[in-house]
Amino acid sequence: MWEGDRLAMTDEFERIARLFRPLTEGAPEAFGLLDDAAAIPCRAGHDLVITKDAMVEGVHFLPGDPPGLVARKLLRTNLSDLAAKGAEPYAYFLAVAWPRHWDEAAKSAFAAGLAEDQRAFGIKLLGGDTVSTPGPFTASLTALGWVPAGRMVRRGGARAGDILLVSGVIGDGVLGLAAAKGELPEASAEDRQSLIARYQTPDPRLGLREALRRHASAAADVSDGLLADAGHIGTASEVGIEIALDRLPLSPAGQRWLQRAPDRAAALLRLATGGDDYEVVCAVLPADAEALAVAGMTAIGRATAGQGVRVTFEGAPVDAPARGWSHQ
Repeated sequence: MWEGDRLAMTDEFERIARLFRPLTEGAPEAFGLLDDAAAIPCRAGHDLVITKDAMVEGVHFLPGDPPGLVARKLLRTNLSDLAAKGAEPYAYFLAVAWPRHWDEAAKSAFAAGLAEDQRAFGIKLLGGDTVSTPGPFTASLTALGWVPAGRMVRRGGARAGDILLVSGVIGDGVLGLAAAKGELPEASAEDRQSLIARYQTPDPRLGLREALRRHASAAADVSDGLLADAGHIGTASEVGIEIALDRLPLSPAGQRWLQRAPDRAAALLRLATGGDDYEVVCAVLPADAEALAVAGMTAIGRATAGQGVRVTFEGAPVDAPARGWSHQ
């Protein structure tokens, strides 16, 4: 090993101790990040749910986005997966490839963003890895959560006749990206700010986990677009999916954007396929739909016999793409 390599390794170990060891919150299973593995004790009567997502600069966030917001979005997108499984957040593992243009201030801000959302969502770091890269910033996070044994909500399980519901609002993710890129000049400054905030710091629907475990026959988080992720439920459940665009729940900013659109059906289709909403779409028996509506979810369609996704607007069929937003 060259002397420069030794110095770089020493610097990185020091950085891990300074930036990331505090994020373990003293969890004994993390061993102070001094080992190269963690040991996770079993929780009686529960299953451990594991999910993993990655983010790449220029693909999942814009170059120049504040490092703290990048960290928070990385954590929140994984928490959204746990939410759709009905899981309680427990801990996470992190792998980061630092690009050369990220200085110590940027790295510290990234760690501070993680710390902020750890406190908000009750999760802690158990381990991971850091490396350097000549390319764009890349990070991968593996999130762990607990569910009562046998109660994880899967994508498969929907039945023909089930009602399809979605949490929150749809479309703010794609509109927020457009606003961040300066593509919504007609929107008010307040609307642009609101949409950008939704794009940069989505709100994982962890508060729905008990209702989902109790009532949902299937669920998925809405990351690649509502139509695509509802379609994943259909594929896994071997049912068809029917979605009414005119039933999509929109934010006030989204509603104002829609009012300016010359073609409402095409505009709603853009919102339903744009991705980055991190809501939860689920299927439930008709008798259980009201319970999910009370929990803040909106009925947008149903599961049907057959295969594929059928989209309508005001009762008429609409041609829709087979895929949503792609990470490739």
